[in-house]
Amino acid sequence: MTVVTQADELTAALAEHGRPRVLVPTMGALHDGHLALIRRAKDLAGTNGTVVVSIFVNPIQFDRPADLAGYPRPLAADLAACEAAGVALVFVPEAGAMYFPDRSVTVTESQLSRTLCGASRPGHFDGVCTVVLKLFLLCGCEMAVFGEKDFQQLAVIRRMVRDLNVPVTLIAQPTVREADGLAMSSRNVRLSAAQRADAPRLRQALLAAQAGFQAGTHTPAELLATARQAIEASALARIDYLSLVDADSLETVPHVVRPAVLAAAVFYGEVRLIDHVGIAP
Repeated sequence: MTVVTQADELTAALAEHGRPRVLVPTMGALHDGHLALIRRAKDLAGTNGTVVVSIFVNPIQFDRPADLAGYPRPLAADLAACEAAGVALVFVPEAGAMYFPDRSVTVTESQLSRTLCGASRPGHFDGVCTVVLKLFLLCGCEMAVFGEKDFQQLAVIRRMVRDLNVPVTLIAQPTVREADGLAMSSRNVRLSAAQRADAPRLRQALLAAQAGFQAGTHTPAELLATARQAIEASALARIDYLSLVDADSLETVPHVVRPAVLAAAVFYGEVRLIDHVGIAP
C-alpha cells in the first residue's frame, strides 16, 4: 500500500496503478461502514483497477470549531485498516496541501443544501462540494463511493456532478449499523457510555414514525410528533432538526403524496448524530 501526503506525490503514484480508479473519500476514524465502502470500491475496481482512499479532516466543512478540534484522528489505525482491506493508495494531505492560504474559490450548491444539515450548519456543504471536487480532480477517478447515511450530502454531490458535468459516477452504499440500530459514525466514539446506550433511540424514533405512516397516519405533523416524542423522552438527547422532506427536492412537504424522507440530527452533548428513514406512499 502506498501512502502519499502531497498532490504531486499522488499524481506520481497513480501513474503506477491501473484503471478504473475508484475513490473512497473519508475523514478517517474508519469503522465498518467505511470498510463496506472500500469493499464496494474494490469490487468496482476489479483486478486491474485502483482503489484510492482519502483521509482528510476537511476544515472548511466544519461549522463549529469544537467539533473540528475534537474530531478523532487515529491515523495509524486507519492506515492499518486500509492495508488489511487491500487498498492500493491512501491520500493523507494536511490542510496546507489542499488549500492555498489566499484561496478565493468555493463550490456552492444553492437548492438542495437549503434544508436539514444545510440550514443547521451554514457553509457546511460549500466545504463538502469544494473538497470533493478537488479530490475528484486530484485522483482523476472514474467512480466514487459514498455512504447513504449522509443522504443530503450524497444528493448535493450528485447535483454538483450533474450541473458541472463532472465525469465521475457516484455509487451509493447502504448505511451500516451497529447491532442496536445506531448508524455507524466516526463521532460515535466520542459518546459517553450513557449517551451511547441512549443513542439508538434516534433510529427507533424514526422507525416509529415510519411504522405510523404505514399504519395510516399520513399527516406530517403527526409523524413528526411521534418521532419528536420518542427523542425528547431522553434527558440526554437534544434535537437539532427533525424534518419531513421530499426525497428529490429535499423541501419540506405539507402532505406525503410521493416518496419523502424523515430526517433528524440530534446532539448528545457536543456530539451530533444524524439518521433518516424513507416514507413512501
